[in-house]
Amino acid sequence: MSKDLGGGLTMTQVSVGPMDNNAYLLSHGGERILIDAANDAGTLLELIGSGGLRSVVTTHRHQDHWMALEEISLATGAASLAHADDADGIPVVTGTLRDGDVVEVGGVTLDVIHVVGHTPGSIVLSYQGKHLFTGDSLFPGGHGKTTRPEDHERIMDDLTAKIFDRFGDDTVFYPGHGKDSTLGAERPQLPEWRARGW
Repeated sequence: MSKDLGGGLTMTQVSVGPMDNNAYLLSHGGERILIDAANDAGTLLELIGSGGLRSVVTTHRHQDHWMALEEISLATGAASLAHADDADGIPVVTGTLRDGDVVEVGGVTLDVIHVVGHTPGSIVLSYQGKHLFTGDSLFPGGHGKTTRPEDHERIMDDLTAKIFDRFGDDTVFYPGHGKDSTLGAERPQLPEWRARGW
């Protein structure tokens, strides 16, 4: 089932693989992009269909988010985009992204937001400041796993400054696993997340 994100951009979400990774197909003006070719290439290719694919954006370098990337790239000829700091951990990257870049689909753009901590090159994609694709940087109830205290502090700093201080309570975010939520639902927990240290 497709969801209208406004401005003619539609999103179709599927959960794939043993870790129930979310993959998101965004469509506008006859073009499509895929966020995280996580697993189960057959399911993703069926979702993409015959209309082609402009690009695949990988939110971060962890393997469960790119298991189907090579097959999808080969089958569709789509560009493979990821942040420069995670590109060496992803098997196919044809273009690198940095904070402040945009990803285009059919004449509309998504803003690239670099959020460090879960991995060095994790990114969040923002559509009109109302819809965020957060990978494993933000879930309902907290951020993705960090391995060092300094990584926890960095991701909390980035989430606070670049996400929660920038966007309103009605902004919806779509994570790499599980259900979506709103920034307003999560905002009251920020002090608790920072205090718990992971």
